[in-house]
Amino acid sequence: MANMKEIARMAGVSLGTVSNVINKTANVREPVRQRVLEAVKTVGYQPSQLARGLRRDKTNTIGMIIPDITNPFFPAVVRGAEDVAYSNGYRLILCNTDNDHYKELVHLNELRTYLPTGLIVIPSSLSDLTAQAESYRKSGTGVVCIDRLPRHWSGDTVTVDNAKVAFIATRALLELGHKRLSMITGPLHFTNSQNRLSGFKRALRGAKIQISPDYIQEATFDKQDGYSKAMVLLRMIPRPTAIFAGNDLMALGVLLALRECGLRCPEDISVMGFDDLELAETTNPSLSSVSQPGYQLGTSAARILLDRVNGDEGPARHLVLDTALKIRDSIGPVSRARS
Repeated sequence: MANMKEIARMAGVSLGTVSNVINKTANVREPVRQRVLEAVKTVGYQPSQLARGLRRDKTNTIGMIIPDITNPFFPAVVRGAEDVAYSNGYRLILCNTDNDHYKELVHLNELRTYLPTGLIVIPSSLSDLTAQAESYRKSGTGVVCIDRLPRHWSGDTVTVDNAKVAFIATRALLELGHKRLSMITGPLHFTNSQNRLSGFKRALRGAKIQISPDYIQEATFDKQDGYSKAMVLLRMIPRPTAIFAGNDLMALGVLLALRECGLRCPEDISVMGFDDLELAETTNPSLSSVSQPGYQLGTSAARILLDRVNGDEGPARHLVLDTALKIRDSIGPVSRARS
């Protein structure tokens, strides 16, 4: 592998001059700089980021920890963060936790050895990043949490107002005449699941509607659990006329359960999702959903992180992004037969 000594010999300069050109640590006369760059190109030299990191106590990497890369919502978040990182000369290292707190801790500990400039974290279940994040911050590494918040977290965050938009989505169902509403929530140890359920309940209280606790089912954020919890709701008497799923994957499971039970959507049961994945427009019927700005979650977190890297020592920033309600064919008014 080519090294700096070979470049120095080829360019006819000292090793220190080569270092100054490559690392931009001192001004070098333009003709000499060009000779060094030509030698670099000729030998195909690539500087060691790890060696640079050891000299500066930081590499040009940003660690990103997410719960589940197979969930179609998260790739857009990752892409947003990666686009900002790349355009600013940083590279992203991606780690997947499978919503496992122990695996999250392993990633946090091992990422430290890569000397990252910063971390972007979507916390796992039961996550408490306070101690680890404080250790990172003391070493000058920024940490931003997005989408959901770990326990006792007081650092930088980028989220949406889950409670507010769940309230709006539930109101849309109420305005269509639905009184027997149900909800399939995500895991209730996640702050985003808690807040979505809170918005759902607030809308019901505002409409002076009470439902049995059984009409609220807790599930994991996946299609299979959405399906199994929908089957529970469909066996209830009286059956709900609308189901609000805590994410689109669970809503897909609900649509599958309806088809297997010979029920029509929205004629028999309306279905609302959350996330507005690309596939929401292609389901049959097309899925009404809360639109989360996944890409903007990623870009916003990366920008906050780079602000910290560039010396912003101000108070913690808590950015709340706008959402929108996408009404499609999966919700409709209650017919007299169902009311």
